[in-house]
Amino acid sequence: MTAPTEETHAPDLLYSQAEDDLRAAVRSLLADRSDAPTVLARVESGTPYDPQLWKALAADIGAAGLLVPERLGGQGASHREAAVVLEELGRGVTPVPYLTSAVVTTETLLALTAQEGPAAGLLGELAAGRRVAVLAVPFAAARPAAAQPVGVVADTLEGTVTGVADAAAADVLLVPTTDGLYAVGAGAEGVAVEPLVPLDLTRPLATVTLRRAAGTRLADGASAVAAVRRGLLAGAGLLASEQLGLAEWCLTETVRYTRERHQFNRPVGSFQALKHRMAQLWLEVVSARAAARNAADALATGSPDTPLAVAVAQAYCSGVAVRAAEECVQLHGGIGMTWEHPAHLYLKRAKADSIAYGTAGRHRETIAGLVELPAP
Repeated sequence: MTAPTEETHAPDLLYSQAEDDLRAAVRSLLADRSDAPTVLARVESGTPYDPQLWKALAADIGAAGLLVPERLGGQGASHREAAVVLEELGRGVTPVPYLTSAVVTTETLLALTAQEGPAAGLLGELAAGRRVAVLAVPFAAARPAAAQPVGVVADTLEGTVTGVADAAAADVLLVPTTDGLYAVGAGAEGVAVEPLVPLDLTRPLATVTLRRAAGTRLADGASAVAAVRRGLLAGAGLLASEQLGLAEWCLTETVRYTRERHQFNRPVGSFQALKHRMAQLWLEVVSARAAARNAADALATGSPDTPLAVAVAQAYCSGVAVRAAEECVQLHGGIGMTWEHPAHLYLKRAKADSIAYGTAGRHRETIAGLVELPAP
């Protein structure tokens, strides 16, 4: 990465007072409405989403409109604040469609050339928390080319998209097609959302099938591709913050448990081998925080290094989240293997996130293509 200049400012990796206040508000809400037993009960029920929790987070706290300018009904904040929300949602593996609706879809709409008419109206609805919208692309898609575009036949949409995250919670689907980007009501005639069995029960996936479905065109082909690319980039960049929050919870809970669990009249955390494992994990989590914050700051400031910062964050944070969750399960011993303990939710979320918006390997390929190596 190039040295900071007037064009590439030094990233700010620290948290502001406003961000700390936002974190406190979100953490308090989740502690009251979405603790581990509550999340376990909801995923067992088959309806993981709590509409009242979403209303409190999206509308009462105003988290859904952080990326939306004030003139369109949002909070006029930035990706840094949205990243703080995602850290807390990652800490609680909270089943809400924040990443998919308030980040990916919102960023896609904001990237459209014309933010007037239907796009502006939808942004206002999303910012107010009155509606949830999901970009109808596979959760694993890292770029528009992998978005399985739907065809347009006689001004109606025809096609199938598999592996769409949070589609079951959506009121509106943003559908990339061969002719542009369309907004389609999730309950409209000709739209079928069929739930899949996901690894991560806190973020359901679905297959979206469109058969002569009517939609509102938001952008033409070129503008649509650029907007979807921007939405997926923001999703990948802020997903690193969710992975950071997840890893931090796993580390904190593992340290707490190994202090309390005794064997041979000693806390198991006092054994040298376990100390080394947790110390190594702490170093990885600290590094993940730097990478995630750098990506969020790059997105917030429009840095020219944003694609590189996002690729670095995802290439590193996805692996740290998985390792932290694995260590959490293993170092909790037998209790970590039980359904009643939430550790398995964190491992499943970490595994699912590791292939979301591109694998670590795909992001490393991006880094290799962006970094200019010095001539020998």
